[in-house]
Amino acid sequence: MNFFFFASLNTFVLLPLYIQRLGGTEVQIGLVMGMYSAAGIFCQPLVGAWVDRLGRRPFQLLGVSLVALSTIGFNLFASVSVFAALRAVQGIGFSAFFVSNYTMVVDLVPPARRGWALGIFGISGLLSTALAPLAAEFVIRKSGFRAFFAMTTLLALVALALAFRIRESAGAMVAPAGGMQVVREGLEEILRLHMALAFFFGLGSGTIFTFLPTFGELLGVSTLALFYTAYAGAAMLVRALGGGLSDTLGRRAVIVPSMFVQAVATGILATLGILIGPHAAVPVLPFLFLAGLLAGGAHGFLYPALAALLMDQTPESRRGSVVGIFSSVFLVGNALGSILFGYVSHGLGYGIMWSALTAVLATGFMASFRLRSG
Repeated sequence: MNFFFFASLNTFVLLPLYIQRLGGTEVQIGLVMGMYSAAGIFCQPLVGAWVDRLGRRPFQLLGVSLVALSTIGFNLFASVSVFAALRAVQGIGFSAFFVSNYTMVVDLVPPARRGWALGIFGISGLLSTALAPLAAEFVIRKSGFRAFFAMTTLLALVALALAFRIRESAGAMVAPAGGMQVVREGLEEILRLHMALAFFFGLGSGTIFTFLPTFGELLGVSTLALFYTAYAGAAMLVRALGGGLSDTLGRRAVIVPSMFVQAVATGILATLGILIGPHAAVPVLPFLFLAGLLAGGAHGFLYPALAALLMDQTPESRRGSVVGIFSSVFLVGNALGSILFGYVSHGLGYGIMWSALTAVLATGFMASFRLRSG
């Protein structure tokens, strides 16, 4: 279910190409793609509280249904403004599905193996990251965007069919306190250092996935599937071979070097943007492949390690709420990366944009040294 759900969503990394074909600018691309994250920012903390009260399965079904409906909308309309609204619907669907699904996984695994288990489970989503853009790019080049949007609908419907077969988990679902205590606890969570690191991580990944398609076209790259395959392949490999490192060495030992590797990956993109143009004699694909490997490897370690650290410090009755806040902070980074760096690339070019992003991620890396061992 997780694979097919994210396969449907991950094909939309190529939506910027269609927006550009409709006459959209980098600013419009950033706004449309950012609406997905912006919707999740507001929804996920609320969804998390409801997941704790009402259970996981209802929100899994709701999330998949909303994504399936949104893909039908993309089949019917060819308007940038409508695309922004549909991406917001996808953000709401993603929020409902992800928080409930991730919390269900936490319910099912022992704490001593939490980092490994979350990493292994995430492989299903990363596999879709590797395969979905590759398949989508092939469909677009052979049959056009109409066939592409039809494919996204089919994938979402398969996920919906599987969702009806999922049973509710037996996790503790004690209704959390209401009123101002919920607000206070949420604010306390947001102000913790690992939440700030999730923001930096989200900023980097959101910007990379939003602007890499148009950046690749500027460099004269005919296919970006190699980058996405390298990204997802590296993330899956480190989770399969080293997913238990945060359980054995501690969360900090994994998080700090991964923050550095993500900054190095965007530094490679910055170098490409400044030194290499579309007609350069130097081959671009090897550098994109290397950037994909580094960014994917960082992602493969960072997300489960940060999530496991979060769950280590969270009571069972608040799992859904805290997962929602964590994911919301990550999406704040995604949204700001899409929107703010869209203006930077439009006004100053991709070289400056990637350089500025690298500087920001380096700041996150320095902040990670203050993380306590755990």
